[in-house]
Amino acid sequence: MLTTTRRTMTLSSLLLLLSLAACLGDAPQPSPRPPSVVPSPPVSTGAQRLVDDGFGTLDGMRVGLVTNHTARVDTADGGPGHLIDRLHAAPNVTVGALFGPEHGIRGDAEAGAGVSGGVDATTGAPVYSLYGRSKKPTQAQLRGLDVLVFDMQDVGARFYTYISTMGYAMQAAAEAGIPFVVLDRPNPIGDRVEGFLMETAHESFVGLFRIPVTHGLTVGELARMIVGEELIGGVRDLDLRVVEMAGYARGMAWEDAGLPWVPPSPNIPDVETARVYPGTALFEGTTASEGRGTRVPFTHVGAPWADADVLAAELNGAGLAGVRFEPARFTPVDLPGQATNPKWEGREIGGVRLIVTDPEAFLPLATGVYVVDAIYRQAGSSARRDFFKADWMAKLTGSHRLRRALQSGTPPAEVVAQWRTEAALFDQTAAPYRLYD
Repeated sequence: MLTTTRRTMTLSSLLLLLSLAACLGDAPQPSPRPPSVVPSPPVSTGAQRLVDDGFGTLDGMRVGLVTNHTARVDTADGGPGHLIDRLHAAPNVTVGALFGPEHGIRGDAEAGAGVSGGVDATTGAPVYSLYGRSKKPTQAQLRGLDVLVFDMQDVGARFYTYISTMGYAMQAAAEAGIPFVVLDRPNPIGDRVEGFLMETAHESFVGLFRIPVTHGLTVGELARMIVGEELIGGVRDLDLRVVEMAGYARGMAWEDAGLPWVPPSPNIPDVETARVYPGTALFEGTTASEGRGTRVPFTHVGAPWADADVLAAELNGAGLAGVRFEPARFTPVDLPGQATNPKWEGREIGGVRLIVTDPEAFLPLATGVYVVDAIYRQAGSSARRDFFKADWMAKLTGSHRLRRALQSGTPPAEVVAQWRTEAALFDQTAAPYRLYD
């Protein structure tokens, strides 16, 4: 059940392979894996296995927990509960501190909003914010703790900040000399590996590691790679432990895992949104709308100048696997707690709705590039000139290469081909850190 990891190799091997691959041309994308089979019983998450084991891994420890509302586990009577409450009720474990990420412990803060601390009413433990003045636990906050545990549902995209929170927490645990335990959960977008490796010049909280936009790993596997490849400083000697899932298969569709969807943030209300998010979130780096200010963010994108019918017809004709497009028109409005002052507030927007028809075949980032390009080309000269927010797009995509390629008229298919070598080599480098077949 428990996998421990220490550093085994460095990223220099990947960089060497990249330099060699540049001479060999584009590598093919990783071969698709066979469809998953619905497990019976359903997948048991790392958190659930910890609970079912009576917290034996943490026996006698004073625990710091990096978590939020997605840390769902079953209660003794089979109903839904939260890991915090189960830890608090356990006679052999003490909840010493709670650490909340972006969106807070309860997941009700909108993107980018500061998160405050306080005291947890149930456990009496202090609650520290990791999305405010500091994004890393301090040594004072860790004092008296025997272990730091991480349990949150991620969405599988580099720029979704929960993995950055995990990285900083791993650093802090290493500095404190205490173990770091990851309770593993499924990657809802499966094993997709897409995008350029992040360039260090664009490192930020939405891009902390030199990995592609979608890395195809669970958080437990990614944590193992962070240590093994030293993707962040100060973790070489971290005592990392991963509580693996039971019944999970690599690339398994979320529906096949038999787990309920708990929205990890206000604008990811369902797994359908999570699937398209790595691609349509690129619109955050443009003046077009990513659908914030509606009840269908990220599945609906567009711009005031876009012709919805023409756009949908063009994208449906592009032959993109696993997705179809419907013409859409929507008007962003202020939605407290979900989208404050969204782009084009009160203005009707033409665009498309993305409908994933085959999760196994769908490539979210490649699809996103096609949609961004199509809306960009429909813009008039002035709208096109201001379309890209260069710095933010570089943070999202990891470099200026994608933006510059589209601005120069490079067809989307060629843009996608440009990252395939990097993505394939990353996939190979990640192989030793995988926990599931």
